[in-house]
Amino acid sequence: MTLDPMSVPCVLMNGTRKTLADYDAKALLVVNTASQCGFTPQYKALEQLWQTYGPRGLVVLGFPCNQFGHQEPGDDRAIAQFCDTTFGVSFPLFRKVEVNGEHAHRLFVALKAAAPGLLGSEKVKWNFTKFLIDVRRRRVRRFAPFTKPHKLAGEIERLLV
Repeated sequence: MTLDPMSVPCVLMNGTRKTLADYDAKALLVVNTASQCGFTPQYKALEQLWQTYGPRGLVVLGFPCNQFGHQEPGDDRAIAQFCDTTFGVSFPLFRKVEVNGEHAHRLFVALKAAAPGLLGSEKVKWNFTKFLIDVRRRRVRRFAPFTKPHKLAGEIERLLV
């Protein structure tokens, strides 16, 4: 039996419990993030996607992770403050999670199974791996960390039509 990513409970930085189903009728961009990574400037571009496409139905969801080079060492409060003051992040940020291994968050277990990486690998390779979920929840696409968020604009446009 496959785990439905829409039903997996997640916890926002403020302690509120959510599932992806709470963002009903929205396209979702789920990203594992880190504050001390070479890809960290992508926060700015993710915020731009949120500002541009949010009114049309895109929700960007950030999930900090410290599994890659220990590039997210702070606690949830420090992460939230960094994201706000450095990049003006206003999209939902969740508490720090693991995306690989035996303690991987169930959401990422489900997303990796739904959208394997290169050569069928399910492992998330690095920070800022992106999962784009369509409005009807029928399709999940994975994008590599080096894929800049603005490069997803065409895919997002197609989902929001």
